[in-house]
Amino acid sequence: MADLAFDCTGARPDKFALAPSMSLSLKIAETTGQRIDAIALRCQIRIEPASRRYTAAEAERLNDLFGDTQRWADTLKPMQLTTVSTMVPGFTGSIDVDLPIQLSYDLEIGSTRYFAGLDAGEVPLLVLFSGTVFGSADGKLSVQQVPWSKEAQYRLPLSTWREAIDAHFPDTAWIKVNLSTLDELIRFKNRRALPTWDATLSALLDAADDSWEESEETSQ
Repeated sequence: MADLAFDCTGARPDKFALAPSMSLSLKIAETTGQRIDAIALRCQIRIEPASRRYTAAEAERLNDLFGDTQRWADTLKPMQLTTVSTMVPGFTGSIDVDLPIQLSYDLEIGSTRYFAGLDAGEVPLLVLFSGTVFGSADGKLSVQQVPWSKEAQYRLPLSTWREAIDAHFPDTAWIKVNLSTLDELIRFKNRRALPTWDATLSALLDAADDSWEESEETSQ
């Protein structure tokens, strides 16, 4: 029976993909010397937020995900990043494969908010493996399952994620709003003859600051 060992050895941004993407480099070794004909591999990739330290600024930005830092012992739970399926070709000994990972820049998604809330450092990832292994022994086809116990850890440099996003959305962010809110924003933008959405949001923030200062003066 084949025995597989998995190791994540690196990651790189895919700057020429149609959407933000990166590749996780995976080394698969068969430790008994048996020939592997193919593997239908399934990889569940999780973020392990409890496995790194955070600055005060990062903790403030991650408050909407995990709450106050006093609660982090209970709230820093693993987060799903993605699930990837791939066909691994035949090999003897070991093989290197790339896992393509599509990234979202939708800040409504928890994993995206987590990445965006970090300043630097690494993102602790846990990759859980499953799937079907096809081999041959004594001229007979053998089929076995990848044990659920197979996993690998990897500390992804935040700069790799940032490069993958910046290849498509440099110095920008996406915020999802419902259509009624968008209609109000469009009317406000048109009434003020504002040239961009940045200018529109800045004008709204300035108006909110002025209103807050006036209310503070009135209360005093």
